[in-house]
Amino acid sequence: MSRKPVSKSAKPAKVPVHGPQHANQVRIIGGQWKRTPLPVLSALGLRPTPDRVRETVFNWINHLRDGEWAGTQVLDLFAGSGALGFEAASRGAQSVTMIDANAQVTRQLEEIKLKLKAENVTITRGDALAAAQSAAARGQQFDLIFLDPPYQQGLLERSLPLCAKLLKAGGLVYAESGLALEFAEGEAPDWLAPWEVIRADKAGMVFYHLLKYTA
Repeated sequence: MSRKPVSKSAKPAKVPVHGPQHANQVRIIGGQWKRTPLPVLSALGLRPTPDRVRETVFNWINHLRDGEWAGTQVLDLFAGSGALGFEAASRGAQSVTMIDANAQVTRQLEEIKLKLKAENVTITRGDALAAAQSAAARGQQFDLIFLDPPYQQGLLERSLPLCAKLLKAGGLVYAESGLALEFAEGEAPDWLAPWEVIRADKAGMVFYHLLKYTA
């Protein structure tokens, strides 16, 4: 397994941050909504990707895709704060599908979508694994898939294999985990074995990776 190291923006639409549940926030790093704050709910298991991690990750993606976002179809299976999905939408992705099981979270995502006038974003409340299976059954495929599930629930192990059918040829999966996903040759677990880690880094206790399907 590989261990490689790692348009002029419009005036951003401001998303108000208010109330006790909006005490935390992240911000969009680039694109037409650059610097726009996104409120983060105090929901169980909600752990938004930090700004500096997203900046690194989107630099990786820009490099690997030659900065080409037009026509890009994105799936954000555990949307949470929407930081990853709205970042992709801000940079010009053709479509971003966000899935989250928490009704309070999806209501907030809809509010943000409305304020940003993000017509390229679709938000659905539902179980991520069921949504992935349903999308695969319909033959849907994506250029980029974000997997940032709650840790220590086995969700990455169960969702990553589903991405094999959801990913277009040459597509990428971004995965966050509480553990590194790099293993010695022949020692990767079965659910990870068909995937190549093409970029990886760590920030605090967060391990983050770009994966490519190789089977």
